[in-house]
Amino acid sequence: MQEYAQKIRDLRNDHDLSQGQIADIIGTTKNQIGKYERGEQEMPIKHLISLCNYYGVSADYVLGLPKGRPYGLSKTRKK
Repeated sequence: MQEYAQKIRDLRNDHDLSQGQIADIIGTTKNQIGKYERGEQEMPIKHLISLCNYYGVSADYVLGLPKGRPYGLSKTRKK
């Protein structure tokens, strides 16, 4: 299972919400939430943003990106 799939399930459970309730909050179906949580389908960015806003967490947290990761350090970036 993808790490973010487990995170979105854990967040929902921590807030004592059903898949149907989260589906209503982010504007999708209960069936889609189930697919996201099982890692069967990738979550669209708009749903990720809605979840992050609702739970008050960052997308980095949900996606399991490492803390302190340097951003903007492209090899093609001019100094």
